[in-house]
Amino acid sequence: MKRLITLLGTVLPLFAATPSPEGFQLLRREGSVTEYRLTANDLGVLLMEDHSAPVLTLMITYRVGSRNEVTGTTGATHLLEHLMFKGSKNFHAGNGRGFDTVMDAIGGINNATTSNDRTNYFENLPSDQLDLALELEADRMRGLLLREEDRQPEMTVVRNEFERDENDPVSALTKELFGTAYLAHPYHHPVIGWRSDIEKVSIAKLRAFYDTFYWPNNATLTLIGDFKSDAALALIRRRFSGIPRSPQPIPEVYTEEPAQTGQRRVTVRRPGEVGVVALGYKAPSATHGDHAALEVLAAILGEGKTSRLYRALIDTNLAISADAGQEFLRDPNLFLILSMLAPGATHAQVEAALVGEVEKIKRDGVTPEEVSRAVNKLLARNAYARDGSYAIASQINEPIAVGDWSLYFRAPAALRKVTPLDVLRAAQTYFLESQSTVGWFIPEAAAGPRTSATAGRSPHAFARAAHYYRDPASPVDRLPAASASVANAGGANATQVAARAHRRAINGIDVVSLGTGIKDVVTFRGSLNAGDIFNPPGNPAVADLAAAMLDQGTVTRDKFEVSGVLEQAGATLTFNAGSHTLTFSGKCLRADLATVLGLLVEQLRAPRFDPAEFDKVKKQVIGAYQRRMEETDFRGGNAFARAVFPKGHPNHPPADEAYLAAVEAATLAEVKAFHTATYGPQGARIVLVGDLDETVIDQTLSAATSGWTGGQLLPENPAASLPAQGRLEPVAMPGKTSVSVFIGEPSGLRHRDPDHLALSTGTAILGSGFFSARLLATVRGQEGLTYGIGAALNADTYSDGYWGISGTFAPELLARGLASTRRELERFVRDGVTAAELATFKGTIIGSYKVALSTTDGLAGALLNALQRGHELAYVDTYPDRIRRLTVEQINAAIKKHLHADRMITVTAGSVPESGK
Repeated sequence: MKRLITLLGTVLPLFAATPSPEGFQLLRREGSVTEYRLTANDLGVLLMEDHSAPVLTLMITYRVGSRNEVTGTTGATHLLEHLMFKGSKNFHAGNGRGFDTVMDAIGGINNATTSNDRTNYFENLPSDQLDLALELEADRMRGLLLREEDRQPEMTVVRNEFERDENDPVSALTKELFGTAYLAHPYHHPVIGWRSDIEKVSIAKLRAFYDTFYWPNNATLTLIGDFKSDAALALIRRRFSGIPRSPQPIPEVYTEEPAQTGQRRVTVRRPGEVGVVALGYKAPSATHGDHAALEVLAAILGEGKTSRLYRALIDTNLAISADAGQEFLRDPNLFLILSMLAPGATHAQVEAALVGEVEKIKRDGVTPEEVSRAVNKLLARNAYARDGSYAIASQINEPIAVGDWSLYFRAPAALRKVTPLDVLRAAQTYFLESQSTVGWFIPEAAAGPRTSATAGRSPHAFARAAHYYRDPASPVDRLPAASASVANAGGANATQVAARAHRRAINGIDVVSLGTGIKDVVTFRGSLNAGDIFNPPGNPAVADLAAAMLDQGTVTRDKFEVSGVLEQAGATLTFNAGSHTLTFSGKCLRADLATVLGLLVEQLRAPRFDPAEFDKVKKQVIGAYQRRMEETDFRGGNAFARAVFPKGHPNHPPADEAYLAAVEAATLAEVKAFHTATYGPQGARIVLVGDLDETVIDQTLSAATSGWTGGQLLPENPAASLPAQGRLEPVAMPGKTSVSVFIGEPSGLRHRDPDHLALSTGTAILGSGFFSARLLATVRGQEGLTYGIGAALNADTYSDGYWGISGTFAPELLARGLASTRRELERFVRDGVTAAELATFKGTIIGSYKVALSTTDGLAGALLNALQRGHELAYVDTYPDRIRRLTVEQINAAIKKHLHADRMITVTAGSVPESGK
């Protein structure tokens, strides 16, 4: 099948006759991006117009990262990134115009990240606010205040971010792996820095760092979205042309890593549940000609069920995950292979299996079919990464960092040229034992009870990720009903989502489709009523096991054939069982929609239920659950849910021991019976958004679901009762460097209940992800006690949910953090919110919807959640008006009615005393 992925364009020669805009030199056009240089100071400018949504992304990339640091200033780039939000000449808290305050008022979502080679700052905002964003960025480019009174609290914020990373075994091992693999080059240092440097770096050194690297001639401004280029250039010239070039040349990094002369090894021993083995091979930079071949090799090794590592380790019950990836960095770096051990496997066995697959490729090479699948997956991923202005800007950001932004457009052509011989040559060139570093994470038993934990990071995220100014989860996630209601943000002139969406029933399935301007990409999400509430008595794991069996083959195709279809198309498809429903989500290209939709229904309707695969799935589920038991968030979160909701309530999770025993005891007959009883079109729904052919959708779903019957309606459940009194429940997890905290109570509300909107809006003022929310403004911003804290209503789509605050604190700051959080909680319940806060947050909430609507993911999630919560599609259009009509009296009455500060449950999970005191 001919792939639809094409380059967005080719380089267009610019003749001397082509006029440059006033104040700029037009450098080149590639694809849909035009590059300019601001002649006053050499600021780089990249523009790409996209008028599919009334939003835009402004991103400024500074060519400075942890690569530019030395011992004593490690982490300075990231700490400086945080201080860039603490005040500049014209925008600071003292004049009521702090950066976050101004951005929050218009509903803009802003953040920043630091990586090895660069630091970037970005705003996703309504397109009519471009000049404000430019003014903010220009002011802090050279007008940063950099005060000691800001450094001290922000240092403890960054230290808590460091501590959260240290809680994760994969992150801890990766840090040690790089520190061992690199002796001289600054890739030796973690991006976030070493703890002592974070704590002790002086404001004078930070200012020297700022004065060295923060200049327009060391930066590129990227603008993607809904704007007119001439007008945007005029605004950029107005805001930035008065800033001078750096008075001295920007220092270059000239340190080269000396040749490695033999294999290196490192072992990390800490309390934990699951062992990890990592291999790192020295590999070339992102601009090297072999990079594309190594990307293909990484996909062949580690992506999907057809991958070499899946077959060799996961399918043989040696590992619960196995992945490979090539870093995208400016200087020679590491090709990483990582695996988490399955129960009963040893580190030596897993290392031998990983090395064995590497040596097999070096000896025998790879097949043309493997290369074709890998290239298609990578090309499709490129297409998915063009879903919205921020996605495009963030993708261009990385090539800027390594020295050539046009790699964003040229990379697909390089991938298409990769041959099996290229992959063989790359493996033989770089996969050398003498150039490798091996790391083992060996978990040690820790005293204290085991309790449930949250899902760990994706195995694809094992490499050193960028570090953010704020938690990368969008602030929109903590706004009232944000995921269900993101439309009509622009008022009367905005496009009505409901009017454009097409809703119909196909053989009993509720189908909604919405075409958008994105080219080639289709995103779909759906659910059917087959969650935990339908588990047979005594076994809380059957719904999970049924969901896990869906991608283990169908009646007509085994699991490798199923995976092969998806991988050849570059499509993604995942399943997950929740409290009430089985949810599924995926992406594919327009040309493959019929194939992927047909396969989706086949997997739902006719799983293979092979006994041998069932035994493997049980072992994988146990291993993955044990991996999740590493996380303080979910241990605390599940302990909180068990304390808030009674046994038998849909939101009451089982204890660890009970769940693991249930997985062991479950039979294939139980899983088959569950599937027969619950899977069917009744109660099923699917939403498709993107570059759609509705005829293909209707014909495919009609044929695939013909004759399918069954399904379930959701039962009603009694609401949870309020606790008689508040209490503290500590969850001891020795060896953890950050404590997760949960405070809350059952809300007694469902999403569609009358008081929900008022209470959730008030809660957003207390604890949304915007820095103008009280918890972030005080507990983090003023006191520096945490990296992340927020409040929200949760788990209320199908049953009554809970109201809660969650945050993280260092063990030594836990008492102060709890006291500050409770102070703000009690003030909120006692006094409510003010009219001024509500007026500001109405703009914050409504303005953020434009941003949330700019991707197919956002639209699909909005429409599906509206359906699941019992709303008509029109709800997504009328929601902003509902926010506008709210009064401060309604909100404060809802707070008084539903919240009881003295009766809330508090759970702490981490290295805390048994008493919790």
